[in-house]
Amino acid sequence: MSVDKLSKFFATTYENFPKGRTIGLVVLRTTLSETIFRTEGTGEPICREFVQAGETDPSIIQRLVMTKRKQVAPERRKGREFLRAESLLYPSKDGTFCSLNTNAPCEMCVDCFLYGFAAGGGGAQKSRIWTEDAFSLLPASDLIGDRTINAIYETGTMRDENNKASTALNTSEYIKPSVHFLDVVTLKDVTADEMRYIVGNILLTSRYGAVSSRVGRMENQILGIFGGIAELPSSLELVQSVHDAFTASGKALEHPLETQAIADVTKQVISDWINKRGVSVKLSDAEVSELIADVDRHWSEDERATFLKRLDSSYETFRKVPEEKKAKGKGKAKDTEAGG
Repeated sequence: MSVDKLSKFFATTYENFPKGRTIGLVVLRTTLSETIFRTEGTGEPICREFVQAGETDPSIIQRLVMTKRKQVAPERRKGREFLRAESLLYPSKDGTFCSLNTNAPCEMCVDCFLYGFAAGGGGAQKSRIWTEDAFSLLPASDLIGDRTINAIYETGTMRDENNKASTALNTSEYIKPSVHFLDVVTLKDVTADEMRYIVGNILLTSRYGAVSSRVGRMENQILGIFGGIAELPSSLELVQSVHDAFTASGKALEHPLETQAIADVTKQVISDWINKRGVSVKLSDAEVSELIADVDRHWSEDERATFLKRLDSSYETFRKVPEEKKAKGKGKAKDTEAGG
């Protein structure tokens, strides 16, 4: 079984101190609708950065960026939906239930143990999900459009009953559908069930970015899973290598690109990552499919509650430690990780 093949890189149970075991995921994220990656309401442009086009192509291009906060926050919220449904979020010391963007994490739930928290006087847990900015394969100039939006009155015009013109007229940048972001996610010293929880969050999350109730549909596809003692090459190195592979093959690099073509080239690029920078195990395509089927089974309607409660119970011994510290601790609380 593919999960067993990674067994030496899994912790058998949660541990307070890291032991250098990493699981690396290569994720292809594809927009399925217009998407906006910026802080909502700030009026800032879509996130983008100037970087080198390829590892061998020294030209400088501007790529779109899906920041790490824009990845983790919605995936974290997705997992918490199910923890809440199973009553697996705990009260904080102020009596309110654990929630994001507050000063009162419960320090006891699956989310707190995996994604981390910081609360002055009560303890801290560093996140064991390491993310980084994901980059688009193509230049930003090819992938961004402008949309003019307005809000008309019930009369169907831009003027109210007093014949005053509406000011609800705005032009906003958006990322086009069928844009691809390549991403590397590192799981540090996690158990097999913790890996299932994180991969489930990635695969089940379908909305990202600002105004995600109306736009921001995205599909996540896991193209590679690795076990080792160090992180995989970065997301930027990956996208640069894929850029070089496309260029060498003579394939046109223009929007829209076929998703399967990007997946095939990416798998070709990561095929030689074994024995690179401490990577010692790479799952085959069949083994990746088998592992994802295993994750789907644990998240199924029949097994989800049992799976989440089993994962929650694995922290039973350890969640008593921060509780004791909280009782003794003094000081002003710090902010927890904010959603993006």
